[in-house]
Amino acid sequence: MAKQKKARKLTPFTKILCLVLIIFSGFLIYSSMKEVMTTLQLRKDVALAQAELEKVKDENQYLVSKKEKLLDPDYVESYARSNYMFSKDGETIFYLPENQGK
Repeated sequence: MAKQKKARKLTPFTKILCLVLIIFSGFLIYSSMKEVMTTLQLRKDVALAQAELEKVKDENQYLVSKKEKLLDPDYVESYARSNYMFSKDGETIFYLPENQGK
């Protein structure tokens, strides 16, 4: 006579416990994935902020150098004469037409 294996029947308590564990596992997986997505978004935001910071630092450096140049009276005089057609006393400024197509 061969021994027959008895089929185990799941009790209602065991079924409920399995269901609760599956739901709890799903909640943990969902929470973990949400945290991963938040972390990835924050890293992206940090990278964008660092790029913007570098851009602002470069602009600041340019403006500081321009400020230093504008503190030099010789540079200011040269700049005003070339861009705004200022003249020294006794100088006459002649406007020449630009060569078009030549």
